[in-house]
Order: sequence, then structure tokens, then C-alpha cells
Amino acid sequence: MPLDPAKLGLFLAATVALLLTPGPAVLYIVARSATQGRRAGLVSVLGIETGNAVHVAGGVLGLAALLAASPLAFAAVKYLGAAYLVALGLAKILRTPPPAVAEEAGGERLRTVFAHAVAVAALNPKTALFFVAFLPQFVDPARGAPWAQMLFLGGTFVGLALLSDSAYALLAGGIGAWLRRHPGAAGRGRYVSGAVYIGLGALAAFARAGG
Repeated sequence: MPLDPAKLGLFLAATVALLLTPGPAVLYIVARSATQGRRAGLVSVLGIETGNAVHVAGGVLGLAALLAASPLAFAAVKYLGAAYLVALGLAKILRTPPPAVAEEAGGERLRTVFAHAVAVAALNPKTALFFVAFLPQFVDPARGAPWAQMLFLGGTFVGLALLSDSAYALLAGGIGAWLRRHPGAAGRGRYVSGAVYIGLGALAAFARAGG
């Protein structure tokens, strides 16, 4: 499947530009990493990119186009995702904070962190709409099956996002380690991260299919 080099270069440039503009997924990863450590942050990255890969597959199969054409389906997924994010934020704020060492070493089980991240990404219908709108711009039907080109481009996007999001997680993890050495700041950190989750839920709730 030979891709047009010019279109591939443009795709890579556009992807890098998009990834350098932090969005809701990055805020989620930063909140996880800052409050639970780099390991939890990196596991969140894996979960987010797994969810993004689901959207790429959905776009290739035409599911995202169906979602875009059905206001009811969009609304159902949107509000489910928003409620999930708000619930995460409230749980973060209301739960009794564990000792600093326990937060770093364990906190939530990593499989739970991964599952939450997958849900956060997979329940964001705007991500599905993004891929179904973005990827076809760089597909050339004369160069092979469009679905194969979209799959390749989507996989490339997810791979680059994995690298950039991991950098955010490592940076936030360093800041979080400093916070945990200062108990007063660490105590306030859970309110900040909880507010981030609730804010993301509010953004998801008010998102429109068109933009």
C-alpha cells in the first residue's frame, strides 16, 4: 500500500501540530500521573491509546460515520461518558486520601487505572468524529484500498500520540512527586485532579457533534 509521500508528510505535520495542543485526554493523563505517580500515568496513556485505537477501528468500519449521522446515538454516548468523568471526579474529591507512600506505590490497581482510561477515551464520541473527518483527507483511492490506508494512518496517529502523551505523563509524574513531598500541597492536589475530571465531564456533556 504505497502512500503518497506528499500527503504522508502533510499528515505527519498535522498530527504533530495536533498532539502539541493538549486536549482532554492529556489533562486526564496529567491528573492521573500527578496524583498517582508516573506508573499510573503511563498506564493511563496505554488505556487512552487503546480507546483511540477502538475509534480508529470504528472509523474504518464506518461506525463513526453512523454515529455522526445519528444525533440520538451521539447524545447517548456523550452523556454516558460525561457522567463517567463526573463520577470519577467526585470519587477523587470525596474519598479519604491514603498516605503518600501508598498513593505512589499502589493507589488504585493498575488494571483499574487502565480500564478507566480506556472508558474515558472510548466514551468520547468527538474522538470518533475526529478520526472519521481527519483520516480520509489523506487517503488516495488510486493507491489502494481506502480502509487499509485509513488503518495505517490511524495506527500512525495513535503511535505518535503514545509518545507525546507519555512525555506529558513523565513530566506530570515529576511534579506529582514534588507534591507528595509537601503534604499540604498534595492534599490540595486531589481536589485539583477531581475538578479536572468534573470539568472534562462538563465539556463532554456540552460537546456538539458538529464541533
